[in-house]
Amino acid sequence: MNCPEELKYTSEHEWLRIDGGVVTVGITDHAQDALGDIVFADLPEVGDSFTSGETGGELESVKAVSDVYMPVSGEVIEINEALDGEEGTINSDPYGAGWLFKIKLSDPSEIDSLMSAGDYEATL
Repeated sequence: MNCPEELKYTSEHEWLRIDGGVVTVGITDHAQDALGDIVFADLPEVGDSFTSGETGGELESVKAVSDVYMPVSGEVIEINEALDGEEGTINSDPYGAGWLFKIKLSDPSEIDSLMSAGDYEATL
């Protein structure tokens, strides 16, 4: 599986790209592969606030529906509008154009509990 070193990971198979106080979130290559062809993404609304671990959306594939968990606490400041009608991008480019949403981080210390690429790969 492809796990870029510069990202952080969760045990629920989300990845995070941290840029100052903003975190971009997506699902890992392993997660998209396990789900199969993603056909619908129910993402949070801009302005919604979440606590780490809460369900923030769902991804529907031809195989199953899977929750997307909030990996950190904060406010959703952007969703990937380009996925509307193009949900397959999550499968074809999970670490690039297939990102899901961006969160303004409310508790930077939560980053410390995330996994490195090596730690995530070891869990697979």
